[in-house]
Amino acid sequence: MTVFDTKRLEVFVHTVEAGSITAAADELAYTASAVSQQLRRLEQEAGQPLLRRRSRGIVPTEAGLVLAAHARKILRQMDAARADLDDLTTGKRGTLVIGAFPTVAASFLPLVLERFSSQYPSVSLSIRSTRIDQLVTDLERGQTHLSLLWDHPWRPFKTDGIKVDELFREPFVILVSAHHRLSEAPEVSMADLAQESWVVRAARHPVVEVLDRAATAAGFRPSIAMYANDYQEAQAMVSAGIGVALAPESAVTIKHPGVSVLSLGREAPERRIMVGQREERVYSPAEVAFRAALLETVRELRSRSDQS
Repeated sequence: MTVFDTKRLEVFVHTVEAGSITAAADELAYTASAVSQQLRRLEQEAGQPLLRRRSRGIVPTEAGLVLAAHARKILRQMDAARADLDDLTTGKRGTLVIGAFPTVAASFLPLVLERFSSQYPSVSLSIRSTRIDQLVTDLERGQTHLSLLWDHPWRPFKTDGIKVDELFREPFVILVSAHHRLSEAPEVSMADLAQESWVVRAARHPVVEVLDRAATAAGFRPSIAMYANDYQEAQAMVSAGIGVALAPESAVTIKHPGVSVLSLGREAPERRIMVGQREERVYSPAEVAFRAALLETVRELRSRSDQS
């Protein structure tokens, strides 16, 4: 049975991703000859060529692509194992690192943090707010203990080694200027907005796909007036009449005074908000307590909603 050296696997993955031995050597602070030597030994262990040299660098062979995919998983698991051992050896079980994404970090999460901190004041909390791909990577590498995640019905979340539990679902809403013709409407449909210009998030933000799907279902293609860097900027542009916008409800927890928030009723797209953890680890008492605080907060919010 072939046993691969993890250091060589790390060198190999860096080389594949960098596209050249020289670039990989720079990233790893090695010499190019040292990287080449490690790659040759790895190919000997594999029993077949893993890289193909070209004039402008290297590309993986078919065997190299297969090994690189497995190597990435192995290296993530090694990172996670080190993080778990560090927790034990340095006594960090009283520390929790929570992953979150910006809209939930500005709305739901503070309620959970307040509840948890009042019950467990000795536990130190650290929050990492970023995009979902980085949230997943942080979980896999053991850099966060729990993470708030999201998905859409047409693309359910599924990542090997990560367990998710649904907390709640939130609808998308329409943002219009306070002076817009529909600003006082109790509810609108996407068809009502077919002739509008739209303000959407930039950098291939997931809300762009949500808008495209909702507009397509209503029989039109949205005309984009602006790509905004965040929802605060989007609200400001909507208030100035640049266009209307689609946003998850939590994105308007802090609402711009010149914006009206309209419901899409039953046709509103939804996203699922979840808590994720690595499956293969033993959860600390602090993690169990934080999950309980999450669920208690959700129940309290639902109770308030039912009473209103």
